[in-house]
Amino acid sequence: MNIGVVGTGYVGLVQGVILSEFGMNVTCMDVAEEKINMLKRGELPIYEPGLKELLDKNVQAKRLRFTTDIKETTERSDVIFIAVGTPPKDDGSADLQYVLQVAENIANNINGYKVIVNKSTVPVGTGKVVKKTIKDILDKRGVDYEFDVVSNPEFLREGKAVKDCLTPDRVVIGTESEKAREIMKSVYDVLYINQTPFVFTNIETAEMIKYASNAFLAVKISYINEIALLAEKVGADVQEIARAMGMDGRISPKFLHAGPGFGGSCFPKDTKAIVDIGRKYGEEMMVIEAAIKANEKQKQKMVEKIVDNMGDDGSLEGKTIGVLGLSFKPETDDMREAPSIDIIEGLVKAGAKIQAYCPQGMKEAKWRLEHLGNSINFKHTLLEGTYQ
Repeated sequence: MNIGVVGTGYVGLVQGVILSEFGMNVTCMDVAEEKINMLKRGELPIYEPGLKELLDKNVQAKRLRFTTDIKETTERSDVIFIAVGTPPKDDGSADLQYVLQVAENIANNINGYKVIVNKSTVPVGTGKVVKKTIKDILDKRGVDYEFDVVSNPEFLREGKAVKDCLTPDRVVIGTESEKAREIMKSVYDVLYINQTPFVFTNIETAEMIKYASNAFLAVKISYINEIALLAEKVGADVQEIARAMGMDGRISPKFLHAGPGFGGSCFPKDTKAIVDIGRKYGEEMMVIEAAIKANEKQKQKMVEKIVDNMGDDGSLEGKTIGVLGLSFKPETDDMREAPSIDIIEGLVKAGAKIQAYCPQGMKEAKWRLEHLGNSINFKHTLLEGTYQ
């Protein structure tokens, strides 16, 4: 089967590489020519453990190729995955301009039956919008090619995305078409044979599953962080609390690790997006809104703890503070919404000088924090800095 993947970020690139590993002929397409040229040279635009080896293997086997040509990608593909970004707007809603642009480009180049798969995280109802967008353009073209739209949300963890794609907890497929359903089973034939759980549902339910899952995990993180703040004041050990809680099968130990707050490309924007969806449908998402507020509070609490322990009258003037780890989590170079950004900015505002090191996040951190000027000094190794 010939697969097209539009978008070569964390989701699209990993999805394309793994589908080629499953034996599909995959074309990964992106409008960013520099990124595509990197991939053609065998260079990764992102850091993801295990991805380079599989990319090289499948390029060599001629199952994986890269292009900037959407016409070629559309015409040669039986199934086309849309895996572009849906960044948050100022009001928290998901910006669908890139998804709809891809849908328009596909519609302008369709030459036969296609399954168009929304892999991007999109609000409920987007499947219908994509379907209408494509149908309207086909009508204008005066052609009547059959197509189906499918929702197939991703559940990848950055840093473990390859493993999550090879051995997922479940595969969610939302479709109104039996034909599309059978084709998607063929796409994921390796997983189906290995008895990976499949959830077949309508498009709206599949779209909602993604947001509901991410929002729940964000709530869980914010919950244990608030417990940690209280535990510290009463003399309790939050790690022991979390360990005991996690022994309860109804709770599980996952995502019960207290820290500076959640970040990354998913949780911050997806929690805001589901709150916005609720607002549009007249439902206040009170628990999720509280998690968002608690997460912002957690980052500020980290700054306050450092100032209280090191500062003089609320000032860190003359202090040099080392920050070890900048990306939003280990084993990734992603700095989007990383708690380190807010914490470092807060420390600099209090007068501190920062010496920072991160195994993977240095390149992105430098431009995200360049506004701090001489207040931050990036180190090349863990032991290079002199800290207080």
